[in-house]
Amino acid sequence: MKLTRTLKIPAWLFSLVPLVNVVFLVVIFFALSSRFVLQPGFAVTLPPSSLTLAPRDGAQIISITSAPVPTIYHRDQAVTLAELGQHLSESRTKDRSVIIKADQGTPYTLVVQVTDEALRLGFSVILATGAERP
Repeated sequence: MKLTRTLKIPAWLFSLVPLVNVVFLVVIFFALSSRFVLQPGFAVTLPPSSLTLAPRDGAQIISITSAPVPTIYHRDQAVTLAELGQHLSESRTKDRSVIIKADQGTPYTLVVQVTDEALRLGFSVILATGAERP
């Protein structure tokens, strides 16, 4: 007994299925990777300010967290204040500016010490702030 199909599958459908798979994979890839593009590093809660500056392209970013023990991060590595001076003096960037992103609860003395260290090495210092809350 010979069985015949009642439903005929068009040939163009076989070439469409891999194309749809590739499109979905690309969409998923960009959706997952887009949140890492903005700015890698540590999340800090910046104090609000009504004034903002334009972003600087070549500036080095120093993050200071206010965890139970305040920690200084330069290039996503935890450093001490003395090591920070060595890291900054070894940098060979054209733009001699530093952006300090200090958490809202960071001790003021630590922010001043980091600022002094950067100024001592000839960097211009920018304190990062968040948008003013209404």
